[in-house]
Amino acid sequence: MGVAPQSPGAEPQAQVFTASRWTQGNFLFPTRIVISPLRVSRVKSRWFGSNDESIAISKIASVHISTGMVWSEIRIESTGGTDPITSYGHRKADAQRIRDLIETYQAQARS
Repeated sequence: MGVAPQSPGAEPQAQVFTASRWTQGNFLFPTRIVISPLRVSRVKSRWFGSNDESIAISKIASVHISTGMVWSEIRIESTGGTDPITSYGHRKADAQRIRDLIETYQAQARS
């Protein structure tokens, strides 16, 4: 849970946010959200391999955060009309940090 250190094969400046194992669907293989200056990825590991969805920073239309008592749901929608990236079980502070990073990287891309 929280921000993990950057792995050796990861993009430079990428930050990884891991969902809590105490939330639905994250017990064995918690979902990871990877934020970099180029893209946002949702990585869900499986017994054999992983499922990886990504949206380019320039194609993100909105970030929705729905908070509960402890955990938050994050939904990242694209301008292309594809399915949004959704992840459950992140701490509120991590969800806000994800949104802030996306907004910062979008502002940097525009200038």
